[in-house]
Amino acid sequence: MDKIVILSDGDSTDELQKHLSSLTHDQLTAVINNGALKGKKVGAMMKGIFKGSPPTSTEGSGRRLLVYEHCIPLCESGDLQTEVAADIIGLLMLETHTLPGPSLAKLASLFVEAIKVGKMGSGKSLELFPTVLTALSACEALSYGKGELSGEEYKKQLINSLCSSRWDPQCVIHLTTMFRDVPLSSEELQFVVEKVLRMFTKLDLQEIPPLVYQLLLLSAKGCKKQVLDGIICYFKDQDVRQEEEQQHGESLDLEVQSIPQDQLRHVEGTAILHIVFAIRLDHELGREFLKIFKTSYGDLCPFSVALFLSVARIQRYEEQVFDLLKGAIIKSFKDEQLQQGSKFLQDLLPGHCSVAQMILDTVKNSVFGWDHVTQGLVQLGFFLMDAFGPKPGPFGKTTEGSATIARTPNQQACKLGGQVLLQGFKMHEPIRGEILDQVLNRLVTKTASPVNHYLDLFSDIVVSAPMILLESSSKVTETFDHLSYLPLTTVQGLLKAIQPLLKVSMSLKDALILVLRKAMFSSQLDGRKSAVTGFLLLLKNFKVLGSLASSQCSQAISSSQIQVDVHARYNSAANEAFCLEILSSLRRCLGQQADVRLMLYEGFYDVLRRNSQLASSIMQTLLSQLRRYYEPEQDLLPPVKLEPSITALGDQVYLQEPLAHLVSCTVHCLLWLQNMRRSANPNADDSEEEDEGEGYQSELQTILESMTRRMIKSELEDFELDKSAEFSTASSVGVKNNIYAVLVMGVYEILMEYNFIKANYSKSCFQELVELFNRYHKLAEILKEKSGKGRVPSNKSPRSLLSSGFISTLLTVLFRDSAQSREEALSVLRSSGEFVRYAVTVAVQKIQQLEETGHTDGPDGQNADRTFRFLCDMTSVLMWRYTNIPSVVEDTGKKEKRSSLSLLCLEGLLRIFTTCQQRYPDRMAQLLSTMDISEDDAEPDDGNVTEMNFFYIRQFQRALFTQLSGGEEEFNSKEAQLLVSILSVLSRQLKPSSQQFVQMIRWTVKICKETSFEDSAFSKSLLSLLFNLHVLYKSPVSLLLELCQDIHSQLGDIDPNVEVEKQSHFAIVNIKTATTGALLVLSLVDRVLDEVDWLIARKKSQTSSDRSGSGEATQTAGQQDPIEKALTLQLGTLLTALNELVQTALLPGTCTITLLRELSRTYTTLTTLVKYYIQVCVSQHGALPARFEKLVKLSGSHLTPQCYSFITHAQSGEFSGGDDKKKKKRNDGNTAGSAKLLRETKAVPNVIFSIEQYEKYLITLSKKSKVNLMQYMKLSTSRDFRINRATLDAALQEQDDSQETNESQEAAETHEPHQKKRKQ
Repeated sequence: MDKIVILSDGDSTDELQKHLSSLTHDQLTAVINNGALKGKKVGAMMKGIFKGSPPTSTEGSGRRLLVYEHCIPLCESGDLQTEVAADIIGLLMLETHTLPGPSLAKLASLFVEAIKVGKMGSGKSLELFPTVLTALSACEALSYGKGELSGEEYKKQLINSLCSSRWDPQCVIHLTTMFRDVPLSSEELQFVVEKVLRMFTKLDLQEIPPLVYQLLLLSAKGCKKQVLDGIICYFKDQDVRQEEEQQHGESLDLEVQSIPQDQLRHVEGTAILHIVFAIRLDHELGREFLKIFKTSYGDLCPFSVALFLSVARIQRYEEQVFDLLKGAIIKSFKDEQLQQGSKFLQDLLPGHCSVAQMILDTVKNSVFGWDHVTQGLVQLGFFLMDAFGPKPGPFGKTTEGSATIARTPNQQACKLGGQVLLQGFKMHEPIRGEILDQVLNRLVTKTASPVNHYLDLFSDIVVSAPMILLESSSKVTETFDHLSYLPLTTVQGLLKAIQPLLKVSMSLKDALILVLRKAMFSSQLDGRKSAVTGFLLLLKNFKVLGSLASSQCSQAISSSQIQVDVHARYNSAANEAFCLEILSSLRRCLGQQADVRLMLYEGFYDVLRRNSQLASSIMQTLLSQLRRYYEPEQDLLPPVKLEPSITALGDQVYLQEPLAHLVSCTVHCLLWLQNMRRSANPNADDSEEEDEGEGYQSELQTILESMTRRMIKSELEDFELDKSAEFSTASSVGVKNNIYAVLVMGVYEILMEYNFIKANYSKSCFQELVELFNRYHKLAEILKEKSGKGRVPSNKSPRSLLSSGFISTLLTVLFRDSAQSREEALSVLRSSGEFVRYAVTVAVQKIQQLEETGHTDGPDGQNADRTFRFLCDMTSVLMWRYTNIPSVVEDTGKKEKRSSLSLLCLEGLLRIFTTCQQRYPDRMAQLLSTMDISEDDAEPDDGNVTEMNFFYIRQFQRALFTQLSGGEEEFNSKEAQLLVSILSVLSRQLKPSSQQFVQMIRWTVKICKETSFEDSAFSKSLLSLLFNLHVLYKSPVSLLLELCQDIHSQLGDIDPNVEVEKQSHFAIVNIKTATTGALLVLSLVDRVLDEVDWLIARKKSQTSSDRSGSGEATQTAGQQDPIEKALTLQLGTLLTALNELVQTALLPGTCTITLLRELSRTYTTLTTLVKYYIQVCVSQHGALPARFEKLVKLSGSHLTPQCYSFITHAQSGEFSGGDDKKKKKRNDGNTAGSAKLLRETKAVPNVIFSIEQYEKYLITLSKKSKVNLMQYMKLSTSRDFRINRATLDAALQEQDDSQETNESQEAAETHEPHQKKRKQ
């Protein structure tokens, strides 16, 4: 070895060559081994060997090859020091280009073999392989087998053989790194990338991130989409496997998981960081990444969502990413809605992949240290809530009462945003401050639009993490400063949400009180109302020791982590002082506007129920207020002073004191206290209280009894209200009288309620009650009559002040109470028909209020359980009343003027079912179970629920059947419509797969086929029910076809000479109802087209992704894709149905225009389908399916010609002066108006345009597919379909003969029929 070094240092190469020639191969390798292992002078020795082996001589090049062949395995063996191996490889790399072609080929094959057998574990010598390949590709020609290949081709063969052989998992990363240095063509690169991606599954999880990193570096050469797709798919599969393992693991008790969850998540987190880093450096990669998901969200998975959110941190992609995600989310929800609403789509497509679920999974996964994702999650949450939150109504009004369930895609997306933020808040400490900041900022700044969704989120945050929130209580106190400027609803929501915190944080409570005190003196009315709201809330929640724990009022304050009674125990004295101080603040409100007083009266009852120790204070306050308006002189009438309750400002009169509400609040508080005292066991302490409370109690009872007695005696004249009084809202006197009337009616109502409860079923008291009602009724009638004249829509009957609890008791005893002892007293009330009717009307009014706002007026109106209980009671009573007393029995004298009691009951039931479905969707079963007369059953099980629901459906079906089986004279359309509405609400509760649902459909079809009443409103509701059920059962196109044939045969043909074959599948379609039916049918056509459009779009995106993926032709003419087959069949039947409608003599106007609109839409859909087949032909070169050709033929023969005739028919209305023809006379004005309408809407040009677009793309498709599709089309060459040739010839002849007027010629044009053949 030393000799070689010495000789190479000298000048004489000949000696060196001689010396090397004298060594045998084995000796030479031994020399190299010795040098390499000792590690000394190895570089010099190698240089010497190369110097003494000139590449030009055969011997020299052979020796060089020997050195290479020996050194490569030596470096891989791992026996050498790293520096030494690196030196050797470095020297070899420098000399590679001197090797001749065959040697290079041999070397390359050596590498490939070593990799195949897995001898490249350490990957040191792999650095040499790119140099070998580069040198190889530069060679001119190499012998390969029996022939020759160029170096480039040889390299390609090598890479191909390498990628198709087995790789040792250990060397995958080394090989990937190595390929970065190899010059590769795009085809070769694809080989390599595919091979590396296939190797992913063979590697250990820990080795994935470095491999991802190397792959991303490799992607700089190209194949970016493939690399990203492969990485995302790998993690998607791992997630699925891990989830399956978790689910099965629980059932199989597997000890060892093949994919540990935390390890997988950490690996995913690292991979995401690598990808984001690569995208930062390579914007082309970023563009490819976004492009993958632009076409379809079906490829999204929790991993790719997390990747999206991390990429969003790069500023240039932020907007695009959120827009993409927003689009994917809303599209996913819309698709889900479309699929749920159509059996046709459910059968055709497998389950729906939910983007929302993926996003929530991402939030769950982000616990494993994915800090780079959390910021994106916060942004996404607020982005969704801002974009899809509730919008302000007209004039900036917010709609009252949010529905509990998210139904529309927008509501679901907004809810998803809230869920993301709430879960993020619970899991990640660093983002809590930001989430809280942003929520509170929005509550304060978004005063013009509704903020219910932010209030819900804030409330959830408080409940789920109150202690965490206390750490940032300063942010909450800052928000308090804005209270007096915020809308009242926001303040109420905010204070309700914050209440659990007030119990544990004194500083928060003090800050709130300071703000509320200031607000009491705010110049804004809303500010003062906010103060009252806040103070009442505090009074409700700070219990004074000794308050009766009434079972009625123990509404738990929802906060699982806080023991609520913290101060109540050790600080009740402070609580009492605190509450009394608040009460004194509230007393100031009694001198303020009516609105502020009203809030106070509505709130006192709840405060009393929660904090009964404050009874004395509250009752004294109410009593002193009541005394101001009470006339103490027993002989004077009326007993209330109305003058002080109003105030005038200029010539305007305002209500100053809501007197009726004051009396109502006093009565309810008094009744509740008496009730509580009765139920509590009186002991010594209690009786002292009793004595002290006795004063106000007895005084109040005296006042109320005196008021009752004197209000019965008072005539309307005593209140200055009689028939001659003015009630128009235009004058101040009228306004004053209106206010008086409402106050007096309110007082009557409260006295009725008070006396009913005090009466204890005594006959004389009930007679007084009826007297009170008669007075009330008389005044109500006058008010109704006077306001009816003015035709002022604002004069609805005022809201009743009866409490919902009282109404449910009253109706139950009126209708259902059969106790003998009460019979006599109740007959007094039952005999007054007006009173019974009034009770039912008020009940319906309360239900309506509950439906619209989610709560009712009066005590317990805000309590969800109580209001639900009220609904249950009402359902039971109204159902009994409707089913047990037939409407025929009721008095028919006043039938024309107003609806009967049965109708009112039905309306009530419809509203109850609707309300329950919207606001208590989970408790529908409970509601139905209370309707049953026997209430022994406990909570019903699932099967039982369907049965019970169907039992009621059958009852209403029977009622409807009874209506229909009478003659048309006895048919009550309104009742029948209500019954159909109830049936449609109840049928929504049935599962479409259940036997009962099928029975329901059959019944509806039967009714439609057999009922022939000429009532368009009823037929509309019945057909709507049929359509809504049918789409959940199967595709509705066959039903459409039958209905269109019926409509055609009822209304006749556009060509008077054609006799239409009489067909009647559905008797409900007759001459009177056909137009209504046609409009409904067209709306269903629209729905079918929606589904077809959706399917075509889905197929298009699949085709484009397939094309970019495999690009293989999978479709043959023999087997057609099931989706394509289904949508072709749908369109075929639809065209046949439209062919019927287009030949129908529809009335000019909306119906005609809607039909034209649907025709234009049908052609647009056909065009989309043709474009899809053009795309298929270009990418897959498949033959056109025979079914599609038939569809094109059908459109050419059965639709386009008829469309043109229909347009001529529709437009003939423009010329029909119709001066002498009887037939035209009755439609004269109508037709002219409709023709104008037709001209104004662009319906006709749109249809023609869409037909011509369709034909244009058909020509393109014919060229691409080599099938002449245009043979089926009769082209309208010069758009001459408007010119009637026969008419024109006649007109020209007449012109020669005589000079007749233009009108008769034009009339002739419309009456000369257009010849056509009827297609059967």
